[in-house]
Amino acid sequence: MGDLAKIFKAYDVRGVVPDEFDEQTAEAVGAAFVEVTGAESVVVAHDMRESSVPLAAAFVRGARSRRADVVHAGLGSTDLLYYASGSLGLPGVMFTASHNPARYNGMKMCRSGAVPIGGDSGLTEIRDRAAELVGMTAEPVGSLIEKDLLSGYAHHLRSLVDLSGIRPLKVVVDAGNGMGGHTVPAVFDGLPIELVPLYFELDGEFPNHEANPIEPKNLVDLQRAVVESGADIGLAFDGDADRCWVIDERGESVSPSAITALVAARELAKHPGATIIHNLITSHGVPEIVREHGGVPVRTRVGHSFIKAEMARRDAVFGGEHSAHYYFRDFWFADSGMLAAMHVLAALGEQERALSETVGAYARYHASGEINSAVADQGEALRRVREAFAGRGDFDELDGLTVTGPDWWFNLRASNTEPLLRLNAEAADQTKMSAIKDEVLAIVGKVTE
Repeated sequence: MGDLAKIFKAYDVRGVVPDEFDEQTAEAVGAAFVEVTGAESVVVAHDMRESSVPLAAAFVRGARSRRADVVHAGLGSTDLLYYASGSLGLPGVMFTASHNPARYNGMKMCRSGAVPIGGDSGLTEIRDRAAELVGMTAEPVGSLIEKDLLSGYAHHLRSLVDLSGIRPLKVVVDAGNGMGGHTVPAVFDGLPIELVPLYFELDGEFPNHEANPIEPKNLVDLQRAVVESGADIGLAFDGDADRCWVIDERGESVSPSAITALVAARELAKHPGATIIHNLITSHGVPEIVREHGGVPVRTRVGHSFIKAEMARRDAVFGGEHSAHYYFRDFWFADSGMLAAMHVLAALGEQERALSETVGAYARYHASGEINSAVADQGEALRRVREAFAGRGDFDELDGLTVTGPDWWFNLRASNTEPLLRLNAEAADQTKMSAIKDEVLAIVGKVTE
């Protein structure tokens, strides 16, 4: 149990292969998944990591040993797995460690209709049952069907956002040697897009850079390529291609909050008065713009399971996070970096303005981005920050500590998986934002000394 507790996180499974996560464990999880969910059939996909094929095969053996039939989709992005779960009406499992280094792998699980499985919705029970089954073997009984779902996935996305009538665009895409290299060509096929590919070769060793676009260093190659090629836009996907980061024609990074606001405005034009979900770290410009377009903004804590649950509960049409995760009601409330990218391409290609001008109206404030500090005593650091800002703003503790002043705010929250405090700050001007950010970091820094 100790080993499984280490790799079973709040929302998924993630660990070093084979030290923490091996084929024996994957087989036990496969059997436990079927027992806990009661699934008669399961759909499985995997990313390009070398360990993904044997781990997925082991899971399949475990699932089939419990009489479940398995639809094996093979190589796919995480949002392709969500498409499979939604379109086939089956629970699903994706083998990926997303943006983590090559030595890691993991599993993202969902029920039929891409409903996420997290710690409070079945993942803990799967972990406990798998711990009892590790080392046990049984003959596969259920059937195995291999099914290529890539073309169906691409067709479905193109049915949700019609790009056939946009002006011709030159688009640089950095797949980071991840699954975007597999899905982007299929989705863009036949569209008025001149694709400039960067690192489309599937390689789970990530030889060029980490497949994590939230880190600025991993965007440098894309930014350079956009400027040098005279492209209209750049797109960067993470390892399992469920997140997408946008670069404008000047090579400048576009805030995910601005993308959230842009897509929200587009969805509200189709669904007047609809609800839009945003987490508490997205820019305050997002709820402002949602209200201006007649929508209802709803603020949630950070984390895809919270956002997906709130979206389903409120029948929200769209949701966005600061981490470049974007969720869509017409995609089973699941997240899809590709679908978000298509909305941006549509907004850009339906008129003649450059991307920087197109998104400019949606970027109203100055933000720090997420800053991580290694802090052993997180509680003490938060206490000191509360004390320092007492009487200077409104406090709320929906997720960590959020302090809101007249023209600024910041959120300081503990990581779910590491001894880190994560700071996000925003203000009406750069000087005020920097001052607030530096003050909080100075307080946190004293606890680490």
